[in-house]
Amino acid sequence: MVNEQQTKTGTVLLVDDEPDILELLELALRKMGLAVDKARNVQEALSKLAARRYDLCLTDMRMPDGDGLQVVQYITNNNLDVPIAVITAHGNMENAISALKVGAFDYLAKPVSLDQLRALVKSALKLPQTEMPGEKMLLGYSPAIEKARDLIKRVARSQAPVYISGESGSGKELAARLIVQSSARHDQPFVAVNCGAIPCNLMESEFFGCKKGAFTGADKDRDGFFQAAQNGTLFLDEVADLPLDMQVKLLRVIQEKRVRKIGGNGEETVDVRIISATHHDLTECVRQGKFRQDLYYRLNVIPIQMPALREMREDIPEIAQRILERLRDTENIQFSKNALGALQNYSFPGNVRELENIIERALAMCMENVIDERDLLLVPVECTQHAHAAPCNKLPLPEYLDQVEKQALLDALEQTGFNRTAAAKLLGLTFRTMRYRMERLGIKGPNGGDDAD
Repeated sequence: MVNEQQTKTGTVLLVDDEPDILELLELALRKMGLAVDKARNVQEALSKLAARRYDLCLTDMRMPDGDGLQVVQYITNNNLDVPIAVITAHGNMENAISALKVGAFDYLAKPVSLDQLRALVKSALKLPQTEMPGEKMLLGYSPAIEKARDLIKRVARSQAPVYISGESGSGKELAARLIVQSSARHDQPFVAVNCGAIPCNLMESEFFGCKKGAFTGADKDRDGFFQAAQNGTLFLDEVADLPLDMQVKLLRVIQEKRVRKIGGNGEETVDVRIISATHHDLTECVRQGKFRQDLYYRLNVIPIQMPALREMREDIPEIAQRILERLRDTENIQFSKNALGALQNYSFPGNVRELENIIERALAMCMENVIDERDLLLVPVECTQHAHAAPCNKLPLPEYLDQVEKQALLDALEQTGFNRTAAAKLLGLTFRTMRYRMERLGIKGPNGGDDAD
């Protein structure tokens, strides 16, 4: 008989045709204070789901009268408010990914780790029931942004990996943060990593951590990004910039949910949701052999495309006005009609990030509390209308931005006699960020090496 405490905590439906596995899972769940109901095939599971409400469903993939996907699809098609996870054979990630694509919350691989089971259950029972919160939001009502916003809301309830594509400045990190805000991991760490800013020789230790003495400079045990994001979310920005050897290691961690520190003997279990993003065409990177196809399929379980600003021109006045309200010192400053018209006709190769920069610059240029078209200093239309991703120098936008960043770093280094600490302070960067960016852009000291600070 289920006691009152168990009823308050939640009820789980277990679906499996193997009595030993059912008994093991039932024992583990009851120790967590949960009530347990069991089904030994697909039809029995569907009957129980139709008869009562459950707080969680765990289903095996292979059963005598069907498979776990049928249970997942039943819950999804009938809009049942029940998070469902699948149990799949070890190494058979294709089944797990198929389940995640049709609506599963998460998966467990056999043999089932009780630690992973407990983590999954805790996440499922904390799933928020409210609308998407957050101070920052995606503005606009154009079809492109409405589609992205709807996807963000729907995937927030899942633990499936999400791949966010879109041009630079289109709001990929904001989308990732909004997913987390409405997820069961909203109160856990969110670790954002720019994969293109980490030197190759530091990449493995940065991701997985290291033990003291593992290599020169490893003077203490240190956690990596995965440990820092434990129970939370790891956002891999510009994931296409990962070198191939690191892609192999990342793939293994995603599949096994375990990491080994450099110099360590044992592995640590990690419970981390992966959200990745890049402005590159990842499918094309796979075709060219620059990105592993197997990793692509692991990351691209749920794709979200962030629209370019020029695809939502009707929303530009509202977005510009909200940015102005955030940046201005006085409520008296407004846009002229000519300025708003010019913004709507501009192609925005840098998207919302560029719009913010344009408005911030215009605030410094405007006279008499009115931002006019001349204050915007927009790139002439002919420079952008045929090459949305490139400014007037004809370089692709990422290369152009790298060129501008490199020059800014060099100017600061020359001004400080190539003292990286002083240059970082001058630019408002941390020393570590300064070191990363110099390494990524190939900037050396005056003698071809590092400076002496």
